Amino acid sequence: MAAPSGAASCEDFAEFQELLRVMRTIDDRIVHELNTTIPTASFAGKVDAGQTCKELYQSLMDAHTSRERIIKNCIAQTSSVVKTLREEREKAQDDLALLKQLRKEQTKV
Repeated sequence: MAAPSGAASCEDFAEFQELLRVMRTIDDRIVHELNTTIPTASFAGKVDAGQTCKELYQSLMDAHTSRERIIKNCIAQTSSVVKTLREEREKAQDDLALLKQLRKEQTKV
């Protein structure tokens, strides 16, 4: 079970949350994955349990690495936007729309 690939959109927070939910599928289904990976006694001779466990482990690690990369990327992107908005806010302190946008981006981070 592979994690979705491609660039994550950090602009739409709901979309980002949905992407993370999909990427957590392997973790949420770990009992099922273990049950299908480790053979029962009747199939023990037909399947290399060690190899299938290694593949499951690698799949888990890939999913975790991918999620971590996407999360850190979105944090960096949103932090950059917050920094820019703070700089703009210092120049125009009376702009309420700018303040509202800054608060919204800070909440995302």
